[in-house]
Amino acid sequence: MSVHGLTAQETARLTRRVTTLSVATALVLTVLKAVAWQASGSTALLASLADSSLDLIASLATFFAVRYAVAPPDAEHRFGHGKTEAFAGLLQAGLVFASAALVAREAVARLLDPRPIGEGAWAVGVMAVSTVLTLVLIRAQTLVLRKTTSVAVSGDRAHYLSDLASNLIALVGVACAAWLGLTGVDAVAALLIAALLLWGAVGVFREASAQLLDRELPDAERDEIRRLALADPRISGVHQLRTRASGPYVHIQMHMELAPDVSLEAAHQLIVAAEKRILESFPAADILIHADPRGRAEPHGGAFQEAR
Repeated sequence: MSVHGLTAQETARLTRRVTTLSVATALVLTVLKAVAWQASGSTALLASLADSSLDLIASLATFFAVRYAVAPPDAEHRFGHGKTEAFAGLLQAGLVFASAALVAREAVARLLDPRPIGEGAWAVGVMAVSTVLTLVLIRAQTLVLRKTTSVAVSGDRAHYLSDLASNLIALVGVACAAWLGLTGVDAVAALLIAALLLWGAVGVFREASAQLLDRELPDAERDEIRRLALADPRISGVHQLRTRASGPYVHIQMHMELAPDVSLEAAHQLIVAAEKRILESFPAADILIHADPRGRAEPHGGAFQEAR
């Protein structure tokens, strides 16, 4: 089934639940890591704390974005509010970039001036708990993304994948520094976390930018739209198919080739039937179909000609 095979309302229910879980998880992790860092002074733990703190801000942004994104179209936003999710994704990417820079700076400072850490057992325990909680959240987000294409949830999941890696790296760094006296490992672990944060931020930025720039749906989904549109043999072809995603919504436009002598009423019925077929697989779609007489189609849209 297409990942777009949910209504906007069904998508909203899924994203609301998982974003609530995300905020709760980020809050618990931030508090735990803050207490552990104050007790231990670990640079790797500080890096992970910075990551979780910004995750909390990003999760809050996602929490509100997915709710606003499903608001119905209004007089000022005829295409809905779906791109709110993409803006939330850009915010997430910016926060992660900032987090990575701060973590890297602190790590370099600790490499130049190594310091022992205290309360190693407490710090290791906190990181172990953080890892388990993060795994639970990532699992929930993965299940939601199998059914939706939420850019905001995808960005949030990218954060927590980085957070999972940072938890594991911090766990190793804290353990080595606390129990083996290898304080340099703690700082190196923080640098690795910063690199992971940068990598995750780039992915989130690209995904959000693609939606803001109205990138076409994947080829497989475009092909499915064509197949559904052409399922009636009285429709001889479609051209100038344009698609884009906007949060939980999909916008689809195309020109449909019909027999030149078909009546307006018959053309209307053919188009409505095609829309219903497409809506069965893309129930959150906004569809606009223009009828052309077969062999007599004129160029439309000026610069907006079909690219392929």
